[in-house]
Formats: sequence, structure tokens, C-alpha cells
Amino acid sequence: MSDQHQQHAATSFETLAIHAGQEADAATGAVVPPIYQVSTYKQDGVGGLRGGYEYSRSANPTRTALEENMAALEGGRRGLAFASGLAAEDCLLRTLLSPGDHVVIPNDAYGGTFRLFAKVVERWGVEWSVADSSDPAAVRAALTPRTKVIWVETPSNPLLGISDIAALADVARGAGVRLVVDNTFASPYLQQPLALGADVVVHSTTKYMGGHSDVVGGALVVNDDALGEELFFHQNAMGSIAGPFDAWLVMRGIKTLAVRMDRHSANAERVVELLSAHPKVTRVHYPGLPEHPGHETAAKQMRSFGGMVSFQVAGGEQAAVDVCDRAKLFTLGESLGGVESLIEHPGRMTHASVAGSALEVPVDLVRLSVGIEGADDLLADLSQALG
Repeated sequence: MSDQHQQHAATSFETLAIHAGQEADAATGAVVPPIYQVSTYKQDGVGGLRGGYEYSRSANPTRTALEENMAALEGGRRGLAFASGLAAEDCLLRTLLSPGDHVVIPNDAYGGTFRLFAKVVERWGVEWSVADSSDPAAVRAALTPRTKVIWVETPSNPLLGISDIAALADVARGAGVRLVVDNTFASPYLQQPLALGADVVVHSTTKYMGGHSDVVGGALVVNDDALGEELFFHQNAMGSIAGPFDAWLVMRGIKTLAVRMDRHSANAERVVELLSAHPKVTRVHYPGLPEHPGHETAAKQMRSFGGMVSFQVAGGEQAAVDVCDRAKLFTLGESLGGVESLIEHPGRMTHASVAGSALEVPVDLVRLSVGIEGADDLLADLSQALG
């Protein structure tokens, strides 16, 4: 744990988001960490490193500031920043797994994660099987003597399923395997998986951490120092690092994460209220709804229920596509977590890679990333889009 992390460990989330890892620049006093757009560093004699920096693939001061900040926000001891969320996942899997190992993955997960397992990792001898991660007994039943990792998304993408992190941590500990939690949909402001027993937290920092649809990045956070060193070795050896400007953009976004997530959540609640009463909506997926099967668990492990909403419409696939096409304020596009609202058809867009698999999504499903615009404007747009 760094001195900076120790200094800020007892402060509020909002204070950590602004100050952890963000000390004033020693050379100029700048209150925002500079963008160290540099590849190499002057050494004071052979092996004499100034501040521990020699080459920016191994470490860069801007990236270090972001990594310390993310570790503090997740309550972890080590954070690592990557070029994308999938780059972070790839590094993690190469660190934890060897040919012949087995992973349990959820039956509702980001299409890119599924593609990584099914089309890339499987080719070098890692096996995987699917389980309903909202049911700890089902996950336990899916374990084999070769299982090394239980992989979870909660809330999940795109059906907003909820998994009990503490219960799955018990399953993982009992089997001697690692529990990995993708915390992208919640962000560390709404949920902290390490405190609930997870071994690794994964983020696409492209989403809520960056928050402005202007950067692509990923992150891993752990509490285990030895695992942190292994991950750092692979990060350096494979080179899938966050560049300094990208790291700076994510840090810029994190400073307003708490206030943005409050607004995302409040707007999503208004949207859910509209959708739940609309005659053309057959089902709403949102953990804030009392009838959601994971509502009680989400209320226990999350601060609020977030800004992601999905819903199914009467009329099937074409009706869902038509809703996406008619939306005006909700921008038709992939990704999520930005200040602007987005709408998409997962079956044809973000989750096309899971078609025909156990993770296939309903064809009448629409996914919303509810932004921080005026709620009344968002409701008016959805009303006209639904027709």
C-alpha cells in the first residue's frame, strides 16, 4: 500500500475520488497531476532511477496516480490501469490460468467477455462452463477439480441480474478458487466487491469511471500483494497499458463520479417508473424494482441501483429495433456510462457475439444507459420512441 493510499484511507469516497493519488505536482505545484507524455527517463548513473521510473511501459507517473486512485476507491492495495477493459481481462486470465484450467462464467455477461473466453482463451486450453451466478448453489455445482476462477458481473450486462458477492465469495473460498467481479455497471461508488470477499475487481474505465465517452480504458484492483505483483509483471510483459493521456482523462472523470452516479441513479428511477406503466413494455429489468429477483441482494450490497435499465417490448425484435431508431435524445450507440443517454439493441449490437450460446439475449430487449440530462426530457423522448 502506498503512502498516499494510507494517508487517505479513512476519508469519504467523495474525498478519495478527488484526492487519492492526486498530490500536487512537486515541480510546479499543479493541483492536477500532469500528463507525463514521455517514453523514457534520465537515470542518475546505471540503474539509478529517479522516483522509480525508467520506461513508461513499466510505469508512468500519470498512470501511477490513476492506479493509486482506483485502488483507494475500491478499498484495495494495488490497482493497475490498462488500454481497455478487455485488455485488463486478458492480463488477468493469463495471470491466473494455465492450459487445462477451468472457469465458471455467468449466464448473463458482456458479449466481449464471452468472446474472449469462447474464441481466444479456449484456444490455449482453458475450459469454461456457464452457470446462473445469481444462484450460489448453481455456481457451486458447476465447479470442477480444475476450476480456478469464478467470474461474475453484478449488475450484469444486459439483463441487470444481481449476484450475491458475499455468498459467492464463500463458495470460492470453500473451493480454493478466485472470485472475480466485474464492477463496471455499479462503479466503486455504488458497490465495493473486495469488501464483500471478492479477490479481483475488473472495470472498463471507458464507462462510468471516465464518464464522458471520450476515453477507452480498463482496470484491475486487488488486495493480495503477491497477486498484484504477478499482475504487474504480466501487464509489463504484455504491454497492454493505459497511455498517460487516457489515464489523465479517467482521473478527470473520477473526480465527479459520486455526483454523476447519484444523478444517473435518480434519472434511471424516473425512467423505470415510466417504463413499468407503459402498455407496450412487457418487462423491465432494473434491480431497484421490488419485484426484481435480486432486489434484496442489490439493496444490501449497493448504495443505489445505478443508471442502467433494460426492457422488453411487445411486438418482438422489430418493435425493439424501431424503438431504438425512433429515439432522438437517447443516442443510438454502443457503450454506456457517459453523461449522455444511450439506447441500443443488445441482440444486434453489443451482444451479437453471444447469439446461439447459453448467453443469448432476448431479441425484444432494449438497453438504456440513462445519462444526467433533465429527467423530463428523457421521459418525453422515451414516450415518443415507444409510440
